Amino acid sequence: MVTARHSLVSLINSDERQMAAMTERPFDLATSRRAFLAGSSAVALICGLDDARAAAAEKSAPAVRSRLSAFNMFDITLLDSPFLHAQRMTEAYLLRLSPDRMLHNFRKNAGLQPKAPVYGGWESEPLWEDINCHGHTLGHYLSACAMAFRATGRAEYRTRVDYIATELAACQKAAGSGLVCAFPKGAALVMAHLRGEPITGVPWYTLHKVYAGLRDGAELAGSSKARQVLLALADWGVVATRDLSDEAFEAMLETEHGGMNEIYADLYAMTGKAEYRMLAERFSHKAILRPLARERDNLDGLHANTQVPKIVGFQRVHEVTGSAEYHRAAEFFWRTVTGARSFATGGHGDNEHFFPVADGAAHVFSAKGSETCCQHNMLKLTRALFMAEPKAEYADYYEGTLYNGILASQDPDSGMATYFQGARPGYMKLYHTPEDSFWCCTGTGMENHVKYRDSIYFHDGDGLWVNLFIPSALKWRAKGVELTQETAFPEMPQTTLVWKCARPVSATLNLRHPGWSRSATVLVNGAEILTSTEPGRFVPISREWRNGDQVTLVLAMETHAQPLTAADDIVAFKHGPIVLAGALDPVAAGSDIVVNERMYGSYNDAPTTVPQLAGNPGNLARAVRRRDHGLEFELPAADGAPVRLVPYFRIAHQRYATYWKLPAS
Repeated sequence: MVTARHSLVSLINSDERQMAAMTERPFDLATSRRAFLAGSSAVALICGLDDARAAAAEKSAPAVRSRLSAFNMFDITLLDSPFLHAQRMTEAYLLRLSPDRMLHNFRKNAGLQPKAPVYGGWESEPLWEDINCHGHTLGHYLSACAMAFRATGRAEYRTRVDYIATELAACQKAAGSGLVCAFPKGAALVMAHLRGEPITGVPWYTLHKVYAGLRDGAELAGSSKARQVLLALADWGVVATRDLSDEAFEAMLETEHGGMNEIYADLYAMTGKAEYRMLAERFSHKAILRPLARERDNLDGLHANTQVPKIVGFQRVHEVTGSAEYHRAAEFFWRTVTGARSFATGGHGDNEHFFPVADGAAHVFSAKGSETCCQHNMLKLTRALFMAEPKAEYADYYEGTLYNGILASQDPDSGMATYFQGARPGYMKLYHTPEDSFWCCTGTGMENHVKYRDSIYFHDGDGLWVNLFIPSALKWRAKGVELTQETAFPEMPQTTLVWKCARPVSATLNLRHPGWSRSATVLVNGAEILTSTEPGRFVPISREWRNGDQVTLVLAMETHAQPLTAADDIVAFKHGPIVLAGALDPVAAGSDIVVNERMYGSYNDAPTTVPQLAGNPGNLARAVRRRDHGLEFELPAADGAPVRLVPYFRIAHQRYATYWKLPAS
């Protein structure tokens, strides 16, 4: 432990010396990928790449260029809001966790002495040996620390990335292999899977998290050590799978494997190595790809979050290969899942699986609906599709799921996160413990709340897209502009952008007119310049902007009932994009911080009285009345007593209802 502590201290000192240079030329993950793909050695060298990496960027120039680019997360600052609070809670949690405890089984498998005891839950055996997800947390943790570094510039997050990468490099050296894993049976599990033998577990799924964490450490935190370990792991993957026939490879992909196709597409973009591109295509599950590309929905009964990362990968493979088949599959999947298959919150599925749309009434009230990982990955897909084609419908879905799924998934008091967010009336959100329940959603939860700023704004050459109404400040370096977004959304349906620039700047500001708002009025410096009556589009304002200019977007936010697909008598209520939940009884302190996600539906399952509603959905929506403070509403129940309705994202430590079964009229 003394040696480990000294290593951390030396890395901290090194980081402090490098910090100023890193933050002068930061680049976020999406931007850096597209810089590599853009084939511009000038861009690559600005990012601090050497000649070899610049040449690789040119070699792997994209077959398809996305229309929009992301801003560097470091150039966006979150201002006071629930999003900033959620970010700070997760930042603090990341620093409380011990890298050495997450590295325990990696060192053990490499024949090295662990430096600290292993964490509990999915990271331990024998109780969790059947799922073989040991080590997934480390990958998510690497990604989260890299994102936290890129968002905040705080050196301690990059220090942790470098430390973990250094430890993994030691594991590779000791084992004499590029493979690093934490499975109880070590590499034997992976080898058995490659041989086509029956296994218990999901090795590629878990390895994907490690690959992704190292990628993010390299690209977001600028860690050369993470890049070194990643490329060794990547080359191991090439050799390990080289002798598999196409039939054997496809059979292997029947087991959950995360987004391995996305990772190898990213690796191709980073290096230009043809074998990485080939492996990205081999890791694209053809049994899922081909029906989707033909617009066939064969999703019933499939494990939902096994599929979503594959589809994220399809879109990524499309970007690096130009194959239209991959994009058709991704776009059709998105339309299918976000349409009839989604709940009002943007989540989907029951007990992690897709179910027939016509059977929604039999599944909507499950305690095991809306796995948070699925929402995390659906937002990744949505973001990629939006950057390729900036449609307001993508941004609308992103907004709704961000508030009603992702922001709603964190306990605002402890910073812990949910697994499921089911709609069983009178149940409650359940959150992971800090050290003994490292679920998949614990890992994606670490990432979710440190990357809010990555999808507020996008740009092309002269255009700025304002996607989300979140208090924030943006530095648009290419234009020499700073913008501040001042808003109390969703309490108030409007936002104001204030321009700061040393000289006049010509640019097009694209403001989202959401599908949920009947109208959108734009004022510049207090004077109304236009009113849009076409919801679901971006409103462009092209002009020469001057220092101090203010642009205000005023929307119409109304309460409406949203019936469940194929079940008009089951409804949720939304105020604009915000799901309103019935706020019911509080739960005992601490009883909603739990260890075992398999016990959902059983924890704290004392009966509670759930109010009954009666009437026509439209009439009920019109009967919702806003109370005097904030986004609080009330609605008369069937017995006349008021039901208190609040934003679902504010529900914590209490029972709730989001869907209501109405009696037959």
